[in-house]
Amino acid sequence: MVSIAEPVAKPATPFRFLLDRRDLLGAIFVAPAILYVLLLVGVPFLMAVYYSVSAYTIYDPSWSFVGLANFEQIIGDPVFRQTLYNTFIFTFGSQILGLILGKFGALVLLRPFFGRKFVRALIILPWAVPIALATVAWQWMFDSLYSVINWTLIALGLITRSEAPNWLGNPHLAMLSVIIVNAWRFFPFAIVIFLAGITSIPQDVLDAATVDGAGFWRRNYQIILPMILPITAIGLIFGIVFTFTDLSIVFLLANGGPVGATSVLGFQGFQTGIVSGDVSHGAAISLFMLPVLLIVVIAMLRFIRRREI
Repeated sequence: MVSIAEPVAKPATPFRFLLDRRDLLGAIFVAPAILYVLLLVGVPFLMAVYYSVSAYTIYDPSWSFVGLANFEQIIGDPVFRQTLYNTFIFTFGSQILGLILGKFGALVLLRPFFGRKFVRALIILPWAVPIALATVAWQWMFDSLYSVINWTLIALGLITRSEAPNWLGNPHLAMLSVIIVNAWRFFPFAIVIFLAGITSIPQDVLDAATVDGAGFWRRNYQIILPMILPITAIGLIFGIVFTFTDLSIVFLLANGGPVGATSVLGFQGFQTGIVSGDVSHGAAISLFMLPVLLIVVIAMLRFIRRREI
């Protein structure tokens, strides 16, 4: 009889053995993303810290340590305090308005109607359109002479031509304008958050509430809203962080005006550090956003953790 020799197993190489370890393989796959974040966020953050404790300017590039003197100077500046106040008004005003629009938009999109799929796709446009292009359109809508909003109000007989508001020339209306534009940009994200939360609620819960006599408003504000509050708070955290550090809408729409009425921290940091060349104070203004955002995020996360759903 002929004996068939069994194949000899090749010895496993150290490299192949390491790739068989799930924890090591996961770390290898995650490493490029972590390295990217460190280079994109970590290095500029360390440079901001480096410049914020110095007297560095583009006119005097010699580095000299000044400690926390830059932070003391910006905190004592009334313009900075007004800018900080504007930042809170701009951030929370636009987020609240965006959440209200997102909630009602989600309730509308949950009901069947002709062309609902097309409307769902169209509703993402404010989030997908480049903000520079969208802001140019809004700037035309708020124009003092050719505002389509003013012409519509005049055509409806609600105001006269002499009563037409100067949206970007009045300090209060200018702040309202940038809030409206940012809420318009944010509300598609809010709609997605609300749709995901509402559709995750078991239908049995809603049916039981209807049988018990709960109407539309009671179902929404006593049952649905408390159940989706954690996921709504997470979306709100992202919106607050992105809005608090954003300067694009303020810069493109109103350029911080009139008379600094719409100036926010990101815009003032850009104007001080880049345009004016005072890098040290610009870095200090930019870093001032970090502790404020940290406090807000920690407070909201503690609120979410205490919720019992």
